[in-house]
Amino acid sequence: MKRCLAALAALLIAPAAHAQTAIPGALDRAFGAMGGTDGPGMSMSLQLLMIMGLLTILPSLILMMTSFTRILVVLAILRQAIGLQQSPPNQVLIGLSLFLSLFVMAPTLERVNQTAIAPYSADQINAQQAIANAGVEFHAFMIRQTRERDLAMFADIAHSPRFATPADVPFSILLPAFVTSELKTAFQIGFMLFLPFLVIDLVVSSVLMSLGMMMMSPMVVSMPFKLLLFVMVDGWSLLMGSLAASFT
Repeated sequence: MKRCLAALAALLIAPAAHAQTAIPGALDRAFGAMGGTDGPGMSMSLQLLMIMGLLTILPSLILMMTSFTRILVVLAILRQAIGLQQSPPNQVLIGLSLFLSLFVMAPTLERVNQTAIAPYSADQINAQQAIANAGVEFHAFMIRQTRERDLAMFADIAHSPRFATPADVPFSILLPAFVTSELKTAFQIGFMLFLPFLVIDLVVSSVLMSLGMMMMSPMVVSMPFKLLLFVMVDGWSLLMGSLAASFT
């Protein structure tokens, strides 16, 4: 887990740190190649401005390219199904989703470290090659979790030709298809979570109606029973294990 956190942190801060220490280094060569010139490319101030701009959206991109979305949505649905409004609080759900995502993404992050971060730190490849190598590993993870129907839908919208292999799918099509698939899977898991708690709500509501206790809220009465059921079946362990296994 520590190595995964270090790899993710290095992936986020490596371009900025390298830009501060080497003006004609890998970033200059990368920007020069992108601009089609042999000179130093963009000025240092413009490079730093672009890097800081990218760093503002990079965390969001990484979160949307990992298992974070599915896990967070399922946990939010579970809290709603039990009937708890602020327990666990949002900070706990986000932290739990983040660290469970790091566990799920550990093999991918290890490969990113081996193929992108470590060679870039050793000056064996430039920044452009490091980003490309890291993108290959995230692409492989995302394509495994994306439904073919969602890929075909966005490919048709973009009027793209048929792809010969999954590796040929561009990120412009894979990203929205992956997020759509993740949301669909999360709602399917959430539906299965909702059913037993819904049965408890129906039973409690029917009993209160038959006893003529109209003024008592069924949600207040059913909540202890739902919490008891969730604890008795060791719900957190089952849920965390099932979420992690759903990405294999």
